Amino acid sequence: MGPAVNGAPPRSRGYDARRRQEAAEESRKRVLAESRALFLAKGYGRTTIAAISHAAGVSKESVYKGFGGKPGLVRAIYEQSLLGSGGPPAEERSDRAQATAVDARELLEQFGRFISEVSPLGSPVYLLIRDAASSGDQDMAALLRHVDDERYRRMLHNAHQVLKRGFLRPDLTAEEVADVFFMSTSAELYETLVLKRGWSAERFGTFMARTLAANLLPSAGG
Repeated sequence: MGPAVNGAPPRSRGYDARRRQEAAEESRKRVLAESRALFLAKGYGRTTIAAISHAAGVSKESVYKGFGGKPGLVRAIYEQSLLGSGGPPAEERSDRAQATAVDARELLEQFGRFISEVSPLGSPVYLLIRDAASSGDQDMAALLRHVDDERYRRMLHNAHQVLKRGFLRPDLTAEEVADVFFMSTSAELYETLVLKRGWSAERFGTFMARTLAANLLPSAGG
């Protein structure tokens, strides 16, 4: 620690490092927020790193250093969307619900609430990736495959967890349950019902909870 200047106590290196870390995190959040707004407003192809850096008030070099270019930015935005908006990451809350739920129908209603929370954040970004991939962008095509693979992996994990609790129809396999979960979290379904038909996110989540129950739970008659 260096000497005091003009009688003021010196700042510790730990304090300065923390301030730099906080400033870097705030800069990252600004870049992601401005990137999301620009990509969704203008599309992938028409959005430039120069426009993003200008909107976020950072240099182009810092954007490339932090994210590696537009594909890295879109991936980061999508992954951020999956966290949801309810405090702890949505995936963590989902795992907790699967482990502690005592009623199958209530668990599927909770899944519906997760869908209504995450879909408005993640689905528009997924559709951005899909449209860029369909235009021939190879980076986005690779990201689309990765996103689909990871989502199915997560749905299969959920299927195993819920089947282990004994909540679902005994004739179902984990793969069959995962397919139903995969369908229920698809951006295309959100696009059809919310973006095209004007449903609210809450109505969409309730509909998906009922759809899950109808397809996965034992019938009332046995």
